[in-house]
Amino acid sequence: MSDPRLADRLSEITISGIRRIFELAKNLKDPIDLSIGQPHFDVPEPIKRAAHNAIEGGANGYTVTQGIPALRQRLSEILRQKYPNQDRSVMITSGTSGGLVLALMCLVNPGDEVIAFDPYFVMYPNLVSLCGGRLVTVDTYPTFQIDLRQLEAAVSPRTKVVIVNSPANPTGVVLPAAALRSLADFCRERGLVLLSDEIYHAFCYDEPFHSPAEFDENVLVVDGFGKTYGMTGWRMGFAHGPAWIIEEMSKLQQFTFVCAPSIAQHATLAALDFDVTPIIAEYRRKRDRICAGLRDRYDFVTPGGAFYVFVKAPSPSATAFVEKAIANNLLIIPGKTFSRKDTHFRISFAASDATIDRGIEVLNQLAR
Repeated sequence: MSDPRLADRLSEITISGIRRIFELAKNLKDPIDLSIGQPHFDVPEPIKRAAHNAIEGGANGYTVTQGIPALRQRLSEILRQKYPNQDRSVMITSGTSGGLVLALMCLVNPGDEVIAFDPYFVMYPNLVSLCGGRLVTVDTYPTFQIDLRQLEAAVSPRTKVVIVNSPANPTGVVLPAAALRSLADFCRERGLVLLSDEIYHAFCYDEPFHSPAEFDENVLVVDGFGKTYGMTGWRMGFAHGPAWIIEEMSKLQQFTFVCAPSIAQHATLAALDFDVTPIIAEYRRKRDRICAGLRDRYDFVTPGGAFYVFVKAPSPSATAFVEKAIANNLLIIPGKTFSRKDTHFRISFAASDATIDRGIEVLNQLAR
């Protein structure tokens, strides 16, 4: 029973299933870790040097809430090239997660409904609950593509926001441009806010990345730099969209995060000049390596992006299968962490080739 001194909203907040896996695994020696969505590469040296220079140069205090002007100006230029007929406002956030918090707090009233596609990023249900809202899910199994008929059935008079994540965590699915256009049209016609989580936008392996913002200037985008440049702990994100929401998110940031980390903001200017093409090529190769290793014994949709494979478990309970894998020194995440279903498990291939090969060996042994 929770302590009566605690706020009621905390009863709706659950501990991440990923953290539970860490608890189960804390006594393992030399585990095969294919669990966490943490890039396996270090922050590139030019970006580190920019952070050092920012410290030495005295950029250690608060910044303006919206972010340092130089970084916002640079991002605005990039956005103008990408969306030439739009006037998109931009702000710097404390990670993509911080952007999601601000966006939902600004948009969702108690009792409002937010729609997300199942499987979904683990944070969505808890953030919606924090706002007093209710998460409504739309099933996308087994292809993980969007069916607008199912979305239509999920909309109610209380629906306020639809969240889309492409490339997706946990499935790695990249939605095609046509699907994103249809989704943007659907939300615009019904007066719904479409919130696009694009943290994995750089990790597209088979086709160019597309955003629903290409098709509607009212789409609100949250994005970040942590995955792309290996600087997840620096907590650097940004949001862009119509001024009416960005201005309110900036206002709320004054009284919550205050500003994104100042040193990291200056370093991100250098990050924007760093070519990540070799990193993406390496992750494409890792994707191909793990898919080839598992394809004969497991059922999954080949991920087009991010760095996850969402695999159907060979037993009815994916959670039970994951516990068996952990008993064999392999860390993977049960799909129930990201879904209403318990049929799949998530593998992260953000790991060394040696670790990936060890994981493939254990998984194939379990399948046999």
